[in-house]
Amino acid sequence: MEHHSFPTWQDVASDLVATAAGRASADLVLIHARVVLVQTREVMEGWQVAVKQGRFAYVGPDASHCIGPETDVQDLGNRYLIPGLCDGHMHIESGMLTPAEFTRAVIPHGTTSMFTDPHEIANVFGLRGVRLMHDEALMQPVNVFTQMPSCAPSAPGLETTGYEIGPEDVAEAMAWPGIVGLGEMMNFPGVVNGSQQMLAEIAATQDAGKTVGGHYASPDLGPAFHAYAAGGPADDHEGTCEDDAIARMRQGMRSMIRLGSAWYDIESQITAITERGLDPRNMIICTDDCFAKTLVEDGHMNRAVRHAIDCGCDPLVALQMATINTATHFGLEREIGQIAPGRRADMIVTSDLNTLPVEIVYGRGVKVAEAGECLADCPHLDWPEDTRASVHLGKALTAQDFEIRSDAAQVTANVIGVVENQAPTKALRLDLPVRDGVVEPDGIAQIALVERHRGTGGVTNALVSGFGYGPGMAMASTVAHDSHHMIVVGTDREMMAKAAMRLGEVGGGVTLWQDGAERALVELPIAGLMSDRPATEVAAKVTGLVHAMTAAGCTLNNAYMQHSLLALVVIPELRISDLGLVDVRAFELTEVIV
Repeated sequence: MEHHSFPTWQDVASDLVATAAGRASADLVLIHARVVLVQTREVMEGWQVAVKQGRFAYVGPDASHCIGPETDVQDLGNRYLIPGLCDGHMHIESGMLTPAEFTRAVIPHGTTSMFTDPHEIANVFGLRGVRLMHDEALMQPVNVFTQMPSCAPSAPGLETTGYEIGPEDVAEAMAWPGIVGLGEMMNFPGVVNGSQQMLAEIAATQDAGKTVGGHYASPDLGPAFHAYAAGGPADDHEGTCEDDAIARMRQGMRSMIRLGSAWYDIESQITAITERGLDPRNMIICTDDCFAKTLVEDGHMNRAVRHAIDCGCDPLVALQMATINTATHFGLEREIGQIAPGRRADMIVTSDLNTLPVEIVYGRGVKVAEAGECLADCPHLDWPEDTRASVHLGKALTAQDFEIRSDAAQVTANVIGVVENQAPTKALRLDLPVRDGVVEPDGIAQIALVERHRGTGGVTNALVSGFGYGPGMAMASTVAHDSHHMIVVGTDREMMAKAAMRLGEVGGGVTLWQDGAERALVELPIAGLMSDRPATEVAAKVTGLVHAMTAAGCTLNNAYMQHSLLALVVIPELRISDLGLVDVRAFELTEVIV
């Protein structure tokens, strides 16, 4: 495995000084630029930028003294030059792509730095899986930093993962070259209740001088929230309203506001800046989860920044939230996030600061994209064969495995209620009929969690409402945050069995069956989470899946994300795990039939 070679500031300091002084020639000079300085929130008309060894050497009104016979001089025609965009919190696996293909997909959208938490693969392959993601990340032509996952399982005692992460794993990873901190601390009840394992992971991160990511998925801003803040997380992305953002910033945390494929939390929180007038330095824009389809059709961080601007944010403030604020948060303000001497020459050429068309992208001083096309090589890791064989069902599943049985004529059941465009669910209670000893989910759907890590043959059954599916269908996915067993949702138990068995056959992914036939398939052979095919190919298959979901009766926006989150046992109110139905309000197992 080869890391993408890039010199440190120490390696090239003398070259940078000599170039800025005019004693040496720059590699690249950009002229007639409107340079956006996010560090001062200014636009400098007619400034020029000189790049040497992949870093900014000179940023000022006249770089003519930096130009030599071999210097590449580019006239920007009075267009804006802005720093490359930074995504402060995201999961590559959610794009259904490997780090290489995710990077290839986002470079044309101007994302040049990503802070990734590979806790999805950590649940499947443990520390080894994290290392594989980390190693491929370091091979890329832009900056893909890794946060060591903190919570596998996310809620000990409520789910079983393929592997577990402990303090010793965190301490080991802190010495890896691309690790910048601890991934989101999802086990917030553990922190609040003084879990020594959670506090040891935070301590190992702080001992290494790195950043602790937060995840406080509760509306309670009372003592529990304050206890969580005291536990050390430096940021949080789970806020959904203005009060959430303000509470986090008042406690010295960075409020990360997200726009992903299913997260629409910017509009409701950015008012803390646009209307309440709080200092924007403690607010960061991120995506959290973006599907390949979103990346191909709508964009990445450029989409999120545009949305913040559309919500009334000053464009320069929005850019700060996606560049320098992020860099400062991770202690990398001397490396990325601004156009200034010594920093990596990551930059975007755009003709408009409001609509933010990404016309040219430079990564480390090299043109890596133009007119929406990635020009850079994004190397692939040679993924081991066992990472492509991670779905172990243990037995042939049949319709009977998906029955919920009762001796009554009618039951009152606890039902997971899906909420459109939000991660939280509702805890519903519905009366349902029983026919021939089997509960029939009339008007709603069944949900099952199929164990797939150890081949136990285990199936946990429950009920879910909100998808709107009609009869005769089932959809199965091995993307099942965060334990990543297999989630099957359906209105026909025979189709549920066929969908589950199909994913065992192809090694993971997503499949939808209706009326006896497969209607869509997205193969995700690596860990059952990712494809190493290009984003355009994966997006086309996801589009087919979306059409199949619509044909089956689902009208929810980004319903697949809702599907994949139904096993995330740290977000209220009801979830499903391999151990049963989980009441996240109380952090305990509960019965399906009341």
